[in-house]
Amino acid sequence: MSETVVGADWQAWQNSWDRQQEWYLPDREERFRVMLDMVEALVGPAPRVLDLACGTGSISDRLLRRFPEAESVGVDLDPALLAIAEGYFADEPRVRFVRADLKDPHWTSRLPHTSYDAVLTATALHWLHTEDLRGLYGQLGTLVRDGGVFMNADHMPEPSTPRINAAEREFRHARRDAAKAAGAVDWAEWWQLAAADPRLAGPTAERFAIYGEHADGDTPSAGWHAKVLREAGFAEARTVWASPSDALVLALK
Repeated sequence: MSETVVGADWQAWQNSWDRQQEWYLPDREERFRVMLDMVEALVGPAPRVLDLACGTGSISDRLLRRFPEAESVGVDLDPALLAIAEGYFADEPRVRFVRADLKDPHWTSRLPHTSYDAVLTATALHWLHTEDLRGLYGQLGTLVRDGGVFMNADHMPEPSTPRINAAEREFRHARRDAAKAAGAVDWAEWWQLAAADPRLAGPTAERFAIYGEHADGDTPSAGWHAKVLREAGFAEARTVWASPSDALVLALK
């Protein structure tokens, strides 16, 4: 995204968020595809979905394009990303957005439904520490209907393979550096551009007051996620997709 995009429409902001995220996650679309494949396999093509820590609504966007009869509720605390989501989906009756803090024990009371066929999240819950995440998973154990699914795609390194992890990290950062040299916009630069848009300046200042510069949470292994989800009441949980550094864990109620 260049400076000429500042002040452009919500579609441009949605696209620029996708490009910025793809700089960090070149396999981002693949994890979304697997996520939606498993939604269709387990709960069918007309699900009621909670897009958890939804950001600009990236999951909802792909969900509604793939499943015309789907319904999505996006929940997030970030006022700037929610502003983009609400602007982008302004004419879409199948999606609505709720502002709530997932660390608030009463956040589910703000939702329009008490149960969901699927709760989906990607590249978001690493903002939480493990005890907060454990508490959140306990809440999801009651929010997902019987037979429903929860999926979390995020950075989930495997602590038992330090040499593999180090080699992968070096390779990944070298590839990012090359893309950056070719003009890719990183996280910090993207937020500078958001702050320069009159519609996003206020929400951007507010979101940095809430979050600070970046996550201070934890990144436990996929095995940890699966174990804690089973403890939270899910009948089955395992990895259904993985890259060298990230994983998609699915839990079936």
